[in-house]
Amino acid sequence: MTSAPTTVTKVTAGNVRDRRTVLTRGLIGLIVLLIIAELISRSGIVSSTYLPPTSLVLLRVVQLLVDPDFLTELLATLYAWAIGLALCVTVAVTIGVLLGSFRSLYSASRAVIEFLRPIPSVALIPLAMLVLGGGPEMKIALVVFSGSWPVLFNTIYGMHDVDPVAKLTARSFGRGRVATLLTVSLPAASPFIFTGVRIAASVALIIVISTELLAGSSSGIGRWMLDAGATGNRPDLVYAATIIAGILGLVINALLGVIERRFLAWQPALREAT
Repeated sequence: MTSAPTTVTKVTAGNVRDRRTVLTRGLIGLIVLLIIAELISRSGIVSSTYLPPTSLVLLRVVQLLVDPDFLTELLATLYAWAIGLALCVTVAVTIGVLLGSFRSLYSASRAVIEFLRPIPSVALIPLAMLVLGGGPEMKIALVVFSGSWPVLFNTIYGMHDVDPVAKLTARSFGRGRVATLLTVSLPAASPFIFTGVRIAASVALIIVISTELLAGSSSGIGRWMLDAGATGNRPDLVYAATIIAGILGLVINALLGVIERRFLAWQPALREAT
């Protein structure tokens, strides 16, 4: 009677050790990379104009994290990212549930979807600037367009993957279409949907910063990097801001991973990974 809990405990402990091993190796690799970059810059193989010393860049990272002006730009980027992601998830999940529930509707709209999906978001920057200007609305609109696709398709695939027997069982117990959707289909499709959200979160951050850089947005990390590189000629600040943007992406992905393990712990894959 006690063998099953013991086995689960051993599997959990083993997976925790595996995650720690991966994290440790990743940190070691990062440290080695930083040391190599420091040596290359200090030796003069690459001019410090193009590759500032790692120690100087890391110092700038610390300074920027307590700089009110930079933090204001960081918040502007996060604002556009959060609003855009929330809108794209709301729109994409709603449309995905409809298309995933009615195959005839999905077939009718497939040509339009396949026409719009390959359009690069950066190609829409001039149009977005013309219609929405250079404010946060432009960034939010581009995030909604680019981030909706992974959420949309994962929602559709999740709805198609729902066990038809489970839906028939719910209907046989008197559940209506809406109740079956809320209690059977959406919970079953939620792992697919959340995977799409995690992908969309990364895409949204990339699009926001890229738009700030390419479109000359009025605010944001990208705009700050553009000014630091063009007017201030400060490559150390540009590298530092780039590192902070990367850290921001890691933090967002880690938080979404925690949320996934917390609310979708019933998934077999997650039970084995936790």
